[in-house]
Amino acid sequence: MDKASFHGHDVHHHHHAIPASVSGVFILCIVLNLLFVLIEAAVGFISNSVGLLSDAGHNLSDVFSLLIALLAIRMAAMKASRKFTYGYKKLTVLASLANAVILLVAVGAIIIEGIARITHPQEVSGQAISWTAGAGILINGFTAWLLMRDQDKDLNIKGAFLHMAMDTLVSAGVVVSGLVISWTGVLWIDPAVSLVIAAVILLSTFNMLKESLFMSIDAVPDSADMDRIEAGLSGISGVRSWHHLHVWPMSTTENAATVHLVLDDISAMVSVMDQARRVFDAAGVSHTTIECEPEGCSCPDHDCR
Repeated sequence: MDKASFHGHDVHHHHHAIPASVSGVFILCIVLNLLFVLIEAAVGFISNSVGLLSDAGHNLSDVFSLLIALLAIRMAAMKASRKFTYGYKKLTVLASLANAVILLVAVGAIIIEGIARITHPQEVSGQAISWTAGAGILINGFTAWLLMRDQDKDLNIKGAFLHMAMDTLVSAGVVVSGLVISWTGVLWIDPAVSLVIAAVILLSTFNMLKESLFMSIDAVPDSADMDRIEAGLSGISGVRSWHHLHVWPMSTTENAATVHLVLDDISAMVSVMDQARRVFDAAGVSHTTIECEPEGCSCPDHDCR
């Protein structure tokens, strides 16, 4: 019998669709945050508060982040074509990476301005800071609440939720700085709070930056458990060995994998493939391509394990 006739090939996939309602939530979040950015920036200029201006700049970056994420999510839902056979799902990964970079740029601007204001403090209105940041607590908190339900469905949604939740805490910090300035007249509190804001943003952004960067170069995503996959494949009855195991992200919500299984008995191929699919599904991989080959198959291009 021809060697090729021994090879079994199976492709399996299912989709983790992002709810259509998410688009509406993103649009509402964008409108609310854009209005607040305009108000906060205006009050910041009038009251000469670098804390408010830095927070407004960060909130503006959040608006851009929400826009990028919304665009990526919508494009990911578009059908595949002959040119883009995977569709446009990878844009969700690039959007996540772009959002992380935007946040880092915002952090750099906040740090530079905050240090300048500490060395050259300027008069600010503590009451204006407190009232405006208080409004920020309401808007950011409401936005975070809207995104919280779907945060586990997509890295971009999770990133947006974390930003909004963190902004709520940051606004609370700005309220405190405004009250302290009103009570004590200590002006360096305002830029000091802006530096704390920068540190908080940096810490919250690092993991998302690392994960989105790794995903953009097709590293194994955090949502796929490689140890579980390897142990599961090795534990399938009838599998002598396996090789050419590759796992990569198709998007921020879907992972893909390929593997070659060497079987003791090629007639058990259907049962083995079914068990292998379950292993991948349980480990967070929704798209699998499984190829089976008999023991002793001479394949010079295979680096058999």
